[in-house]
Amino acid sequence: MLVRACNEGCKNEHEFPNYTYVCSPPFPTRASILPAPEPTLLILAPSALLIRNPRRWREEPESDRILLCPSMSGRESPPGLSPELVEDVEDYIWPNDVEESLRWDRFRHVFDLVQNGNKAFRENRLECFEEAISCYSRANNIKPSDPVILGNRCSTYIRISLYLRRRAASASEYQALNGLDPTMHAELALKDAEKVLSLRTNAIRSYILKAHALFLLEKYEAARDAILSGLQIDPFSKTLQALLQNLERTQATLMARKGHEKPERTDDFDCTLCLKLFYEPITTPCGHSFCRSCLFQSMDRGNKCPLCRTVLFISPRTSSVNVTLKNIIQRNFPEEYAERKTEHQSLTNFGNDLVPLFVMDIVIPCQKYNLHIFEPRYRLMVRRIMEGNHRMGMVMHDPSTGSVADFACEVEITECEPLPDGRFFIEVEGRRRFHILHSWDQDGYRVAEVEWIQDIHPQDGTTEQADLQELTNNVAEHATAWLSKAKEANRRDQARYEKLLSLESMMPSAQDPERFSFWLNTLTSRRSAEKMELLRLRDTRERISRGLIYLRAEEQSCRVQ
Repeated sequence: MLVRACNEGCKNEHEFPNYTYVCSPPFPTRASILPAPEPTLLILAPSALLIRNPRRWREEPESDRILLCPSMSGRESPPGLSPELVEDVEDYIWPNDVEESLRWDRFRHVFDLVQNGNKAFRENRLECFEEAISCYSRANNIKPSDPVILGNRCSTYIRISLYLRRRAASASEYQALNGLDPTMHAELALKDAEKVLSLRTNAIRSYILKAHALFLLEKYEAARDAILSGLQIDPFSKTLQALLQNLERTQATLMARKGHEKPERTDDFDCTLCLKLFYEPITTPCGHSFCRSCLFQSMDRGNKCPLCRTVLFISPRTSSVNVTLKNIIQRNFPEEYAERKTEHQSLTNFGNDLVPLFVMDIVIPCQKYNLHIFEPRYRLMVRRIMEGNHRMGMVMHDPSTGSVADFACEVEITECEPLPDGRFFIEVEGRRRFHILHSWDQDGYRVAEVEWIQDIHPQDGTTEQADLQELTNNVAEHATAWLSKAKEANRRDQARYEKLLSLESMMPSAQDPERFSFWLNTLTSRRSAEKMELLRLRDTRERISRGLIYLRAEEQSCRVQ
């Protein structure tokens, strides 16, 4: 017999002898064919579905009762996902083998949640992605371990991670975001992808999702394994082939940057201060070895060994290098020692370098600052910094240009407290100045090519050098006296007293006038514009004079009070 279209959405005509053809309006990808003499599935209305004798219907052969109607399907189901559908979501289909696991009303609720999530996902906006995650998570709570729900949520996590990485830094500076960073979204995507893979070991989409998540986590070898495993199932998958090509290009770029692998070595030849290979090692009378520059920086705050606290009566500037230790390092680790030499020269010669930027306020050298890192882009940046040299640049937004200022300060993260939700409480300390040559966006935050700058120092042995040193010594004595008076006056103010103690502990040696000039200016409060002038200034004497003026003004205001 000839049965015409079962509802308005289906325009096809189907001819099956002895069968009645019905489509299920609530489930647009589903059609059922049942024997006409004994119908067990009836469509009462587009929103109502009634099953009579479902056990008998389920016992019939699948080929006799199931038909996928192409006109009612959201999209075709090819054997492999095409490249443009790599991150698309699947429409939800009710599986036959678990029809009794949920009541129909609960299944209808799950179906609606998935459909709403798919609709929000395809809006391709961040707030819609978050709505989609909520829908999929609620559906997963009702029907856990469903591969379609988990796969769709995984795709959404991947899309959010990509969105956050590609979001322009200027957009984040205009409107800051809260929430998880791209890496944590990728980790959540990987968890869902692994669950989907355990449920669908022969589905090509499972391997695509896992490869995407691993790629975003920069676990390239694991991503390659996932891609190759998927290609064993479908060697002609264009999506996996494109992913493999992209992965090979990425790895080639990284290898070109890093060069070949370095042999592993123990930490016996590492400085305990910088945790890097010794460069120009100096051995103290107490038997401990440090880089010359590291020991010099440590002794700026006291003449004690950084390890055993023995008083040292040496000067790192004039102490001899441990030739034996240096020769052992040069002979066994020539390439690493050459890298350390290049790194040290870049610090002393002030060449160009790349620095990630935290856009907020101006910090000057010797100044401490406490920060609460909550934006996703800066969470990612801090996580990467803590895996490296713990340093970044702090720069202010220049309203006159609409971009970042051209001068900034490098800061070192001295304290870092990660929170369970991915935020960070960090303490930074200003180290050195730089001039921004140009900046660009990288994974949502700014990165700049910078040129390190320093003051123009008078030549050794000249009258100008002697006058500068004398001025520095006199101002250092004045600052020490001022700190003593300020501590005495603020003993009852615990917060102010602790801040003065911190400032006193950070006081550099008067033998380094440039660094002392910046420390002097941290004793008094300054506006951002004044700090910017101090960063631009390359005259140490002028900077000390300005700091002294503000210090005397502070003393005068205290006397008036």
